[in-house]
Amino acid sequence: MGREDYAKAYKLGKKDYQARMLRGEKPTLAVLDDIMPERGHYHEIPLGTVQVPIECIVGTKTVGRSSSFAGNFMPILRDESEFASKWSSLSDSQRDEGIRDPIKAYEYMNKFYVEEGNKRVSVMKYFGAVSIPGNVIRIVPNRTEEKENKIYYEFMDFYQAAPINYLWFSREGSYAKLQKAVGKEPGEEWTKDELLRFSALYTRFGAEYKAEGGSKLTITQGDAFLAFILLYGYEEVDEKTTNELNELITKSWEEFELLQEKGDIELKMEPSHEKKPLLSMLLPVSSPKVKAAFIYEKTPGTSAWTYAHELGRLYLEQTFPEEVTTVAYENGTEENAQELIADAIHAGCNLIFTTTPPFVQASVKAAIANPEVKILNCSLNTSHRYIRTYYSRMHEAKFLMGAIAGAMAENNRLTYIADYPIFGSIANINAFALGAKMINPRAKVYLVWSSMKETDMEKEMRETASACISGRDMVIPEEASRFFGIYHVEGGHPRNLAMPLYHWGKFYEQLIRTIMDGTWKYDDSASTTKAINYWWGMSAGVIDVVCSRHLPIGTRRLVELLKNTICKEEFNPFSGILYSQNGVVQDDPDRVMLPEEIMTMDWLAENVIGSIPRKEELKEQAEPVIKQQGVKRESENTKSN
Repeated sequence: MGREDYAKAYKLGKKDYQARMLRGEKPTLAVLDDIMPERGHYHEIPLGTVQVPIECIVGTKTVGRSSSFAGNFMPILRDESEFASKWSSLSDSQRDEGIRDPIKAYEYMNKFYVEEGNKRVSVMKYFGAVSIPGNVIRIVPNRTEEKENKIYYEFMDFYQAAPINYLWFSREGSYAKLQKAVGKEPGEEWTKDELLRFSALYTRFGAEYKAEGGSKLTITQGDAFLAFILLYGYEEVDEKTTNELNELITKSWEEFELLQEKGDIELKMEPSHEKKPLLSMLLPVSSPKVKAAFIYEKTPGTSAWTYAHELGRLYLEQTFPEEVTTVAYENGTEENAQELIADAIHAGCNLIFTTTPPFVQASVKAAIANPEVKILNCSLNTSHRYIRTYYSRMHEAKFLMGAIAGAMAENNRLTYIADYPIFGSIANINAFALGAKMINPRAKVYLVWSSMKETDMEKEMRETASACISGRDMVIPEEASRFFGIYHVEGGHPRNLAMPLYHWGKFYEQLIRTIMDGTWKYDDSASTTKAINYWWGMSAGVIDVVCSRHLPIGTRRLVELLKNTICKEEFNPFSGILYSQNGVVQDDPDRVMLPEEIMTMDWLAENVIGSIPRKEELKEQAEPVIKQQGVKRESENTKSN
């Protein structure tokens, strides 16, 4: 049998050898000595005897034996050679009693290179073994700024808690996400039972994933597995049968394909206006009836954010009295969001808006299970293929608000009250600061976070003695407070100067018109693999600034002038030379920041007094939003490098 096995392995080796040659690749095994860092740029750590994943063994330590094997570790020396005889004997041993002697190998960047036992590895690969015992030495390169190096150091930190050597990611931060996804605190060690349970689930997932064609994707199996359990939950996935697991993987396939994209979000900066053929305009087709559900985190009476969306819902009913019916669900949570969406679908809703970032996971799961229902989540920089996301470019309005505040601040002191450090909110703060500085070069913006644990906002504002304050964007009906928008405080009472406006009604109207006129589908045809995010602003009429009668007429004219230039794309708040608290961010006077750079800002403008809070400094209610949309501070990113 050994000789027959060798003949089959030899054919596999020659086939792989020729295929690599045609692709212009090295046809034989990789050699660690050829790719190791220079002496003095690494150190070694003995790991002892461990189970080495067969699929992670990619080459030899030295060049000596590399030419005996093709790149897939199958033999390429002829049948009459001494090498072939030894290989065949090992094959017989594996069939009779199994190969138990450990190999000697080096691990470098989560790949293994054999020093002793190359033929044993070849035989085990031929038989499809999962792992082989090995005495392993880890080669640890010095820290660098390269992405692969950073991921490797994250892997080594993770390995201290969970000695798993068969898992690799292609994105930074993934090991920490995995640790959290399985219910572990950072650095918390795994028990043997937990390691065995994870291995069993990962193996089951891998079998189904590869059967569906996962090996053809450019992501790692670890990338796909992490995305899968983040979506469905580790415990829930572990309870699935093989058939259920296969069904979920099949339905979720576009999520895996999306991970391949370097820029995995397709931003739609303006509403689609697809030109219709003349015949279709002469012979109009009846518009589809829309029943839309709105899933709110709070109630319109207690939340300004929810109130703004509720006004949008009511606007829809007035705009489309015959074509659109709506229903609202209040007091949603991460725990019951899936149930609320299911109720809406059961009630016949074919369009669902989930109006807060923490509802993303429930939205995606519902969309995968109900492909006939259109589901959109109100969030920014969210990458999922089965739903679409939407948000407004509020930073455009905040720039105008900053200009107003700068013009009205007699003592050059402004206070900006922010809620959560999430995508988009940092751009709002910076746009406000840049607007203030443009009108008043001496303006300083004192940043206060309402979501921080130990913050006495009233005390901070008294100490700052700001002439103008930027509070919440709009009034909360049940509070009836006038402390919103831009205001002066006179005798303990606010005098409102202006407020930014989310016109969600116009946003929803234009989205629904794309469904009615059939242009909704064109966004998908233009971007077959990327997630779609609608990010509209003043030019689409979904963002505005309302000025009060207390504002001087000259300042109102200035606001209109700036608004018109922004709407016509003649001016962008984040253009030209820009400075952060730590130095130059952009030094080209003709450059305009990309939308992706604006939404993911992690720095504060030079005239902002304050900082982006750490996660542990925030109140408990901030957790769901920060988990989904949180932005790291610039200093934290620097430290992690």
